[in-house]
Amino acid sequence: MPDSDVQVLVDGDPDTSTLLLLTNAAAPSAMWTPVVPALAESHYVVRVDLLGHGTPPRYDVATQVRRIAAVLDRLGRTRVTAVGHSSGSMLATALAEERPDLTAAVALLDMGPDLAAQLPESLLFRLVRTRFPGALLWRLRSPRSMAKAARGTAAGVHIPEEWFEQLRRMPHRDFRGVLNAYQDYLGQRGLPERLRGSGLPLLVIFGADDERWLASSAEAYRVVPGARIELLPGVGHTPPLEAPEPTAALLLEFAATLVR
Repeated sequence: MPDSDVQVLVDGDPDTSTLLLLTNAAAPSAMWTPVVPALAESHYVVRVDLLGHGTPPRYDVATQVRRIAAVLDRLGRTRVTAVGHSSGSMLATALAEERPDLTAAVALLDMGPDLAAQLPESLLFRLVRTRFPGALLWRLRSPRSMAKAARGTAAGVHIPEEWFEQLRRMPHRDFRGVLNAYQDYLGQRGLPERLRGSGLPLLVIFGADDERWLASSAEAYRVVPGARIELLPGVGHTPPLEAPEPTAALLLEFAATLVR
């Protein structure tokens, strides 16, 4: 039975190769909107939003990935290029781990290799992640102030209204649950170590001015054989919003090198 708490958006020709675009559960797939037209000219682009987490809720990365894999199975897609932004990179990595039959390559955008690469969070963001006073602050929150506290985009960048709407809808329990699940996953084992034996092509894109993760930490991905690392000067944590043209160009160039 289809998962009623999953929203799926598709663009492009289904007879072409698939790009799967993933974000974290607190950010909608509208994050990718600026790059989709360029990608969809030559690829079938699938975006997945996990809108809920079941009853009782399950936040762990393995469960999230099983739901994403079920979408791909229903669409009949195999050998996809899994592209993750920020914590969505953990979902792309976990898909490669859990369903290698579905995964042809991995691209990660602005995701540190391990917890040591994370920059200090703002005080507001640290407080909101707690059970208390986090729940109270969450009820009083302004979605725009939360986006600012998360340091998710550079100053002056247009943030899609869908992002604010998702933050308005999300219960504090889900917000804490998914963030804790991502932290647990990354704490157990870093992403380069998870990918180094996969044999999959890897592209890493990082905004050089990222305020959430050390851009220099991208070098840690070089332990993955053949990994390609690209830094975007003057770009912060959200290349698809801040620099859509070079971001799309890098993804298309990477996808074009893959043997299907």
